Amino acid sequence: MLRLETRARARALQLLYACEITGTGSVQAAAGLARLTGPEPKVLDGAEALASGVLANRDSLDRQIRDAADNWRMERIGIVERNILRLAIHELEVGATPPKVVIDEAIRLGQWFGGPKTPAFVNGVLDRIAHSLGRL
Repeated sequence: MLRLETRARARALQLLYACEITGTGSVQAAAGLARLTGPEPKVLDGAEALASGVLANRDSLDRQIRDAADNWRMERIGIVERNILRLAIHELEVGATPPKVVIDEAIRLGQWFGGPKTPAFVNGVLDRIAHSLGRL
């Protein structure tokens, strides 16, 4: 059985993906369907909080990704990978979760939802960002 936090991160990633695909800037719009189809309330509440935090700071998060991902334009980074990175950087900045846990969970999301090279890419970018934030 997966931990509540892990399930919330996975659902947050799905909400962020839905927001980006539909062009809505609102987690609540994407979460409406999730409430009908989905997880227990604690998972969805945690996911909504994470996704809302990411959307509120998206420009800053994207700037950090651009700085850390050498030779990668944001347009070339896949939607899933971008949102995994945004989610993890947001959690690193909040500081409530140990940085190694944040990075491990992001790698796990990459294994579940991304392509075969996603975990290594996510690990490299997040390691660089965590060091620049002084979290590692």
